[in-house]
Amino acid sequence: MEEKLYFYYTNDLHSNFEQWPRVTGFLKEKKALRKRRGESSWIIDIGDHVDRSHPITEASMGKSNIQLLNDAKYDFVTIGNNEGITLSHKDLYHLYDEADFQVVCANLNSTDNIQPSWLNEKIKIESVNGIKIGLIGLTAPFNAFYNLLDWHISSEFDALDKHLAELKKSVDIIIVMSHLGISVDQEIARRYDDIDVIIGGHTHHLLRNGEYLNNTVITAAGKHCSFIGEVILTWDHDQKRLVKKEAFTTDITNATKDVETEQQLNALQKEADDLLGETVVHMEQPLEVSWFTETPLMQELTNTIKQWTNADAAMLNSGLLLDGLPAGDVTYGDIHRICPHPINPVVVDLKGGELIEVIRASLSKDFMELKLKGFGFRGELLGRMMFSGLTVETAFHKNGGEYVKQVLLDNGKQVDPDHTYYIATADTFTFGRLLPEVAKSDTKHYYVPELLRDLLATTLRRKFSS
Repeated sequence: MEEKLYFYYTNDLHSNFEQWPRVTGFLKEKKALRKRRGESSWIIDIGDHVDRSHPITEASMGKSNIQLLNDAKYDFVTIGNNEGITLSHKDLYHLYDEADFQVVCANLNSTDNIQPSWLNEKIKIESVNGIKIGLIGLTAPFNAFYNLLDWHISSEFDALDKHLAELKKSVDIIIVMSHLGISVDQEIARRYDDIDVIIGGHTHHLLRNGEYLNNTVITAAGKHCSFIGEVILTWDHDQKRLVKKEAFTTDITNATKDVETEQQLNALQKEADDLLGETVVHMEQPLEVSWFTETPLMQELTNTIKQWTNADAAMLNSGLLLDGLPAGDVTYGDIHRICPHPINPVVVDLKGGELIEVIRASLSKDFMELKLKGFGFRGELLGRMMFSGLTVETAFHKNGGEYVKQVLLDNGKQVDPDHTYYIATADTFTFGRLLPEVAKSDTKHYYVPELLRDLLATTLRRKFSS
């Protein structure tokens, strides 16, 4: 006799709630179908469901996301870095207190040795006909952030070494819920013969029909839940082994929306508007924002980050502010609307020569007009870099290209190419290759859990309050 097992999964929603009613509609239909047929099925989320760029998530510190997962009847979730490092220790510790599903993450540890009651390293489940399945969750080790928040992410390979041998003895099938990214998933598949399925995420990769590597099928469904993933495992009870592993994804961008979920989201939006409606500051004059020219608001925000971090200088890209502010009462909702990014301040050390190169790169047309997606940035384009503690003198070539003539410190002296300076900026630039000198800096001090919009609120109170 053969038995089919069905796993439906989502990953990297990033609070894209416009899509969520389609997700729940699709999952309800599939769950009902499997129930009618007497088949085993489960629903899984692979993390980064939470994203504080959305006001519903911001207002509830992610608790509304958990409510939506409950309503959609999820069975298991693991955590992503957006759950893990954009919330305070207390907010993450209590994020899943009301969850109706099980949270699985084998490599998350609280450094005070008091683990949340909801946290499972691994879980074991059974199908309707007694097939035993083990699930392990793993998340990406952003320990430069986690450690400052009193968490630690251990090596995914150490966690697998710890749990796989025991699971192999006690279950028939092993599934890894991985918020680690495609390259790590592939390495896990190469190293471990006993893993049957890796359901992945984090790097927003879309595997339409799965990837077969060693004894493992690897799958992932892109980002923002435009696709939902499905894994179908066929177990032969006579042979007592898996005889087929299938993985594919379904495009649900035009699927029917679930009406109850739409109503719930409308109610949650109203709650968020009320919670974020508190006045932060009253202003007599409006404040304009420009992505390519200097503005008082962007300059003062850059000054604030320099002072707040006690850095030698600071630099922030103008694209961080999406819109200006009108005269009158400014609420936290307004501040969130114009600065939605889950981005933290950071201080890096740069030699003077490196700093000058960073400034040159940041004032290039390609940099300013880059439509960045990811690294915490939720804006349209990067925009012009603003500076505090530095005077950057530029001129223009005959072809219209801007170049840096000289960079002066506040005391009027030129930047010393061999001296080390401590520069405050957005943590976005410590990832990837946007500004390589910043990303490669040997010293990076992140400031958590404060986000840049918290410093924007401080700036408005201190500099623009009437």
